[in-house]
Parts: sequence; structure tokens; C-alpha cells
Amino acid sequence: MTVWDRPEPPHPPVPLDREQIVAAAIALADEGGLEAVSLRKVAARLNAGPMRLYGYISTKDELLDLMVDEVHGEILPGGQPGDWRETLRVLAHRTRQAALRHEWLADLLGGRPTLGPNGLAVTEAKLAALDGLADIDTVLRAAETVSAYLIGAIRREIANRRAERATGLSKREWQRASGPHVTRMLATGRFPALAKAVHDGAEVNAEASFATGLDWVLDAVAAKLTRPSA
Repeated sequence: MTVWDRPEPPHPPVPLDREQIVAAAIALADEGGLEAVSLRKVAARLNAGPMRLYGYISTKDELLDLMVDEVHGEILPGGQPGDWRETLRVLAHRTRQAALRHEWLADLLGGRPTLGPNGLAVTEAKLAALDGLADIDTVLRAAETVSAYLIGAIRREIANRRAERATGLSKREWQRASGPHVTRMLATGRFPALAKAVHDGAEVNAEASFATGLDWVLDAVAAKLTRPSA
């Protein structure tokens, strides 16, 4: 039985519910990452005894599932974005924006499907946008391909943000600090393709890079989508 199937216990004199517990856990994770989240710390945040939480949530894994599903509620758009391509683009950008607000989400994306109502609704929106454009196996591979790009791009961006905080150096400052070493290595002539990229490649910000990569992935998906013959 999943946490969503298990009813909450009757309210004690001091009200407590899963919504409050999840909100407190998300606040802790936003402040200090997933390592800042435990049932004990969440209970302390709510001024409740840890044992009270076990009536609502049995394990930390259940708590993480609930947190991820809550954030998936932020990903769902308010209306219908449009055709399949626009729908997938909107969902991808909203997922990235949610991950930038809640960096810990990057650590929990991927793996087994989320089974909460919001997570299922996001998956339904993706599959519904592609429905009828190809056979079901092609639709599933298309959705998986977009998700794989999305997860990888988000994790890379979040890793860069964490590195900036850990080192205290912005991207530009890090480039300047590492510049002499890179210059010496490129001068050896062993890395001509890399030298061309460093000297001639245009620098784009994370949002533009994400949008360009997403469009390329959607172009590749479009090439595989063909309406089934009547």
C-alpha cells in the first residue's frame, strides 16, 4: 500500500496533517538540501514529537515521494499549452524552473515513476500530447527521450550552481582562475577540437543552452512521429 492509499489518522487536539508535514520538509530541503530532511527535523520544525509523524508517514522514502509529488503540482500548467511539441516544451521548462526553486529535486528525478496524483498528471499530460501520433511504443520512447534530456540538463545546471556556492567563485571567476592551466594544456597541441571550442565557441547562458538542446531533441522526436495508417 502506498502512502497515498493509506488514510491519515484522526486529528489530535493539536492539528497535524500530511500537507503540513510535506510543506515543512520542503522548506528544510530548500534551505539545506536533502541531508537537512529527516522525520526528526521535520517534527522539530512543526513543534511536534517525532512519533506523531509516524502516524502519517512511515519512512523517509515516503516523505521524499510526497515532496516530489508536491513539487510536480508546480510543474502542471494552468491550461492546455497547444500541440504536442509546445506541450512538451512547456512541461520541460516548468520542470527546470521547479528544480531551480527546489534544487534537491534534481537528485530525485528519474528512476521509478512517481505515483502521486501530481506526478501521474504530469506523465498523463506528456503521453496525451503524443497520443495518436505514432504507435504506443514509439510514443513511450519519445517521452523517455525528452525526459532523459531534461533530467541530464537539469542535473548539470544544478551541479554548476552548487559548485559556485562551494567554491565561492562565479563561472567567470572560475574560468579566470583556471585559465593559465587551460592555456598551457591547449598549447601542447594535444587537444585541437577543444582548443577550437574554447577560442571560437559562443558562450550562452544556461537558459538559452537548455532551450536550444530541448528544441534539438524535439526535432529528433518529430522525425520519428508518424500517424498510424488508417
